[in-house]
Amino acid sequence: MKTKLIYSGGMDSTVLLYHLLGKGHDVSCISFHYGQRHSKELQCAAAICNDLGIAHDILTLPSLRGSALVGDGEIPYGHYAEESMKQTVVPNRNMVFIAHAVSAAIADGCGAVAYGCHAGDHAIYPDCRPDFVDAMRHVIQFCDWSGVSLLTPFLQIDKTEIAKEGRRLAVPFEKTWTCYEGGDEPCGKCGSCVERNEAITNSK
Repeated sequence: MKTKLIYSGGMDSTVLLYHLLGKGHDVSCISFHYGQRHSKELQCAAAICNDLGIAHDILTLPSLRGSALVGDGEIPYGHYAEESMKQTVVPNRNMVFIAHAVSAAIADGCGAVAYGCHAGDHAIYPDCRPDFVDAMRHVIQFCDWSGVSLLTPFLQIDKTEIAKEGRRLAVPFEKTWTCYEGGDEPCGKCGSCVERNEAITNSK
């Protein structure tokens, strides 16, 4: 199947890229510049796609608002499950991304769009929950005659299981970027860094 992957360049979507390739999908990737604080993930996404010979587009959107990730407030430090992490929710981001990815998928003759939501996201991010995914799968069927499907193979597993899958597939974690900050090295303190480091450690 030709599949359009919503690709950030972070750990989850990179493992999903390798997972889809391992399942025999003909993958092309789409990434988004939406006014986020830095472009480190996008740089990683471009480099990994180049290494794999994967077609990759970066679409620039009007800047989204209402989140620390786009400069509306400070990045919270601490564990991913803490209440303060709601400051990192970008309102309606995944619906925006899915809409653009479906459009690109239809134009490119893809049968599916994939994105890397997982069970660890459910508590904080409404647009990573099963109800949201089910609703998007439903509405996609009414946007066109193509019957594009929405693939979320990690929806019911956590980040540790994703890290285990990444190890199995020899994913180059060191080439991905997860940190909410855009420094030369990951900060190690933001919720995204904490969750990533826990997952990689627990996957050994």
